[in-house]
Amino acid sequence: MDDNIHNLTVLDCSRISPPPATIGHRSLPLTFFDITWLLFPPIHHLFFYHFPHSKSHFMETVVPNLKHSLSITLQHYFPFVSNLVVFPNDSSVTKKPEIQHVESDSVAVTFAECTLDFSDLTGNHPRKCENFYPLVPPLGSANKVSDYVTLPLFSVQVTYFPNSGISIGLTNHHCLGDANTRFGFLKAWTSVYISGGDQSFLKNGSPPVYDRLVGIPKLDEIRLKETRLEGFYQPPSLGGPSDRVRATFVLARTHINGLKKQVLTQLPSLEYVSSFTVTCGYIWSCIVKSFVKVGEKKGEDELEQFILAVGCRSRLDPPLPATYFGNCSAPCVITIKHGELIGENGFVIAAKVIGEGISKMVKNKEGILKDAERWHDDFKIPARKMGVSGTPKLDFYNIDFGWGKPIKYEVVSIDYSGSVSISACKESAQDLEIGVSFPCMQMEAFAKIFNDGLDSAIVSWCYPDGSCLWQYIFTCVSCFRLVKYT
Repeated sequence: MDDNIHNLTVLDCSRISPPPATIGHRSLPLTFFDITWLLFPPIHHLFFYHFPHSKSHFMETVVPNLKHSLSITLQHYFPFVSNLVVFPNDSSVTKKPEIQHVESDSVAVTFAECTLDFSDLTGNHPRKCENFYPLVPPLGSANKVSDYVTLPLFSVQVTYFPNSGISIGLTNHHCLGDANTRFGFLKAWTSVYISGGDQSFLKNGSPPVYDRLVGIPKLDEIRLKETRLEGFYQPPSLGGPSDRVRATFVLARTHINGLKKQVLTQLPSLEYVSSFTVTCGYIWSCIVKSFVKVGEKKGEDELEQFILAVGCRSRLDPPLPATYFGNCSAPCVITIKHGELIGENGFVIAAKVIGEGISKMVKNKEGILKDAERWHDDFKIPARKMGVSGTPKLDFYNIDFGWGKPIKYEVVSIDYSGSVSISACKESAQDLEIGVSFPCMQMEAFAKIFNDGLDSAIVSWCYPDGSCLWQYIFTCVSCFRLVKYT
């Protein structure tokens, strides 16, 4: 099948199952952590790899090896080859949603060839969002069966770019698991691909823990009632031409330390200042100012909200294993007046309230779940909302199938909501990559505001021996490439 509009040719469509009789019939009930995400759009990730080899080599070597290794990996991560089963609220049967596997289940895997410019797709500069959509697979269709609905949870697309590269596109329903769960699955898959079997993964890896160690029936019931599953719908899919572009900005460690210094200089008694909080504060203030720049004005007393997820595995009592399978994060919703955010000290104020919000949650003497019943109350406040996807604590640039580390990692699903992605940088895990998606005019405004805020600072950084390096770091507005002067 050829799609001239998307410069894409499908080479192979397969259904991949785990080896026979390795899983059987299994189910995994959703917890309140998972139920929160039932009606959210799917998650789309893209990994780009350098692959200067022929199409025949791709088809004869990479394709069968990916199929084989995925099959073996799925037997250890059965929810990825399962279906979500939802019993709508108006059903005669009142039952919690669950992940369910039966022996015939399989994952849709597509192999394709694309003639788009691989170098352009893997750059940091503004690129058309619509060029990425053919590279991520659809999740699959919901199926109404009697008094329940089933929906696939995971799909894969591997795309070959002639003599230049490969992209691996992954789509999963958000209730399948959080970034920690996806990262564990991908590390297992790459281990199996490289070694040809699961012996190395079983010896050196950490299999997922499926025990529902956070079962709190009251919270499960509250979340289910809030979710309103009547007429459970087909998740949206990305598509269609638009004027949106996506770009990647890099905050180097020297920039981050400079931002921290700016916050602490103005607020020396502030208790919680981290790389993550100053990055989120800076990005949030730049985004809101870019809205103003393109004419989307709000009253000074109108509200802005920034939403991020706080990991709970290590913060529960008792703590959960790091390999606990599923979602396990708490929403932290930060609310501030528009006028404060666009003011001269908007970034500092944003970093302050984000740090205070996170600190309040993680240092709660009664535990991080103390206010869980009211977690969603802040969502009901009328405000412009934006959020952050991803975490720099998980280095997705370490997902290596044996072709080398990815040359670019993209979170395509930020296009649904205008959220931003934050991840460890390709060149150094100490630096951060910021992925954003805006209409063209707003991207131009954001780039100028973002770069001007960094270009104005010369960062003094001291080495352990006491010597100092003065670095002026700026980002070229036209191409967003970091240039360092020493």
